[in-house]
Amino acid sequence: MIKKLDKLILKAFIGPFIATFFVTLFVLVMQFFWKYIDDLVGKGLELSAILELTGYVTATAIPLALPLAILLSSIMTFGNLGESFELVAIRSAGIPLLRFMKPLIVVSLGVSLIAFIVSNWVIPVAQLKFTTMLYDIRVAKPAFDLKAGIFYTKLPGYAIKIGHKADDGSTIEDVIIYENVSSLQDNIIVAEKGEMKMSEDKKFLQFDLENGWRYQERGGYATVETEFYRMGFKHYRKVFDLSSFEVLKTPDSLFKGNYMMLNVRQLRKTADSLDQTTSDKVAERVNREVSSYFLTGRFIDSGWKASSPAPKVDPAIKRYEDYLPDSTYNLAWQRAVDRMNLIKSSLDVIAPENDLRRREMRYTLIEFHKKFSLSLACFVLFMIGAPLGSIIRKGGLGMPLVIAVVFFLVFHVTNMFGEKLSKQDAMTPMGGMWMSTLLLMPIGIWLTWKAMNDAQLFSNEFYHRGFRRLAAMLPKRRTKPAA
Repeated sequence: MIKKLDKLILKAFIGPFIATFFVTLFVLVMQFFWKYIDDLVGKGLELSAILELTGYVTATAIPLALPLAILLSSIMTFGNLGESFELVAIRSAGIPLLRFMKPLIVVSLGVSLIAFIVSNWVIPVAQLKFTTMLYDIRVAKPAFDLKAGIFYTKLPGYAIKIGHKADDGSTIEDVIIYENVSSLQDNIIVAEKGEMKMSEDKKFLQFDLENGWRYQERGGYATVETEFYRMGFKHYRKVFDLSSFEVLKTPDSLFKGNYMMLNVRQLRKTADSLDQTTSDKVAERVNREVSSYFLTGRFIDSGWKASSPAPKVDPAIKRYEDYLPDSTYNLAWQRAVDRMNLIKSSLDVIAPENDLRRREMRYTLIEFHKKFSLSLACFVLFMIGAPLGSIIRKGGLGMPLVIAVVFFLVFHVTNMFGEKLSKQDAMTPMGGMWMSTLLLMPIGIWLTWKAMNDAQLFSNEFYHRGFRRLAAMLPKRRTKPAA
């Protein structure tokens, strides 16, 4: 049964949480558009396509927006309660800090669970749709834009120039069209004026030209001898195919094997498969492609790696090369060098493939641990924000916002730093992705303990008393008596 105290805490928390969540989500979505604005501008995208892309970006930004929203709203909630002395009244009634934090602890754990559900089931699908759509937009050509006095060469096989375009956007003058039908022949169309219009489905561009000439060169591909034709016209219609300017519809299956498009179960299965196939493939290829170059390779025992004392070499025993005649000495060395070069070439092919598989396994494990670490970050940042709010006792968007941004930056930068180190194989995927959580968890426990003991970490008087005690402990400088 929810008590009145729990209702008071939840009512004070829900409003700031919803507001900060949507503000944070909006900032993260805008960050995407700032990053990819060059890929989107000038492509003639419809509003529905932009809204669809925004929806996918919004879904992928939810796990990162939830921790910041939890942190900021918890600081604001307990700061407002402390500023209005409601927190003092609750503490004076003998209710401990953890008791009135209990409903929000449950809420933060629920938000962590929601973040995990979104990361595990929603984000893989949204990321797949987003990657496919962004790829289609990137490879699409800019929208058709014909300007006066400038050759337009974005249309495959054509170079178009117009001397003047009327204000209506369709009447054109002094038209020149170069047609490149092959590497040897070029056709040219010149007209005094004409009308330009687009088909209703915007797949074709039609030029209705007047009073001009068409110069055409004909010839075969196997000879440089050509025939030249000149044709005058009063009315001529030229149609251009604009299908190359359309946004492609790439199937989602092209990117479905990427580690970012997989859930936890699929990531675990992929990691196990990569771990097994990497060692098996390398051993198999080494045995097949490298061991055959050694005459004794097929006689290698399975226990050749066992540690045993190195046998003592009798100095009286001669080396193999000592038994070689002088006439075959150089030939034997040359064959040995050639064989070692072949072995090195084989290893140079095997090693990059092994590195690629190891990198895929690292990235898969990074994504696996990221889904859990980002979800648990909601609870960790709440354990920092709630005691901080009860200590500073300041509401609004002043001090709480500054402190929240500082701690979130610490979390975000540490998380990015750990992910980068893991991708570079300088840390294990588990250590890199859990580094930020392991760093902030002790801070949250320490702040909770300080808040339970009414610590005055943000009180000027607290630091003044500390400086006065420190000054009293220092030995006083003795002054010489006046003569």
